Amino acid sequence: MEFKNIDEQIIQKYKEDETLMIRLFVQWCANHELDPQMLYKKAYPEQIENAALKEVIDSDDGFEELFIDNETMLDVLQLFGNEDLAFIVADEIEKLPKGQ
Repeated sequence: MEFKNIDEQIIQKYKEDETLMIRLFVQWCANHELDPQMLYKKAYPEQIENAALKEVIDSDDGFEELFIDNETMLDVLQLFGNEDLAFIVADEIEKLPKGQ
């Protein structure tokens, strides 16, 4: 019984961390006036829609004050195994004016 509780806590913690990663991605996109859903679709064209991404976008709870630097964004995406999205983000970083 105790193991199940630990498993549930681990799963809950991962979901919270994943939500934070999505919030950071959405904010990074906002910082650079990019569409997070469009970038996600480029990275994962086989997925119909990412419900967690849509939920974060719809909830927009005032992260706009935070500036996410490019290296941090790439590191966070790679930490969560989102290599395809990190590749798309890296491509977008190359297109940004220098100094952004």
